[in-house]
Parts: sequence; C-alpha cells; structure tokens
Amino acid sequence: MASSLTTLWSLLQPGKILLVEMSGISGYRSLAPKTKNAIVAGGLSAFVFGVYFYTMRAVGGTDELQVAINKFEEEKGQKEAEASMPSKA
Repeated sequence: MASSLTTLWSLLQPGKILLVEMSGISGYRSLAPKTKNAIVAGGLSAFVFGVYFYTMRAVGGTDELQVAINKFEEEKGQKEAEASMPSKA
C-alpha cells in the first residue's frame, strides 16, 4: 500500500501529466450499443427534466405573461368603452 501511495504522490507532482484510464461503472463496456444509448438517453432526459422543473419552481409564483394579458385586456376594454360613449360636444 505504501508503494502505491508513493507512486501516486510522484505522479501528482506539479508539472507532470497524469493519465488515468476511467473504468466507469463496472460492466458498462459489456453492454450492447443500444443498451448504452438507452442509458445515456435516460440520464440526459432526467437531467433536462430536472433542470426544467427546478427552473419552474425557482421562478414559480408569478405568471408575468398572464398579468400582462389581463392588463392589456383591461386597457383595451377601457378604450372601447371610451370610444363607444357619445361625445358631449
């Protein structure tokens, strides 16, 4: 164990490049390509939906678009009411 720590320490010295083969999840290499693709697609989908729901939760509580639509409808109704009123002149 001590010799492996010494070797690791000598590799981690500044100015040296450390190349390590990433083994990943054991058994991942033995899976069929379509299975690997399905695993990656599932992981990416989970990430995207997680970011979406986190964002919706973070900005939730205010529906700015609906507020703007309601304000526009009120102003439109007021202008139509003013236009339909007979002139006092």
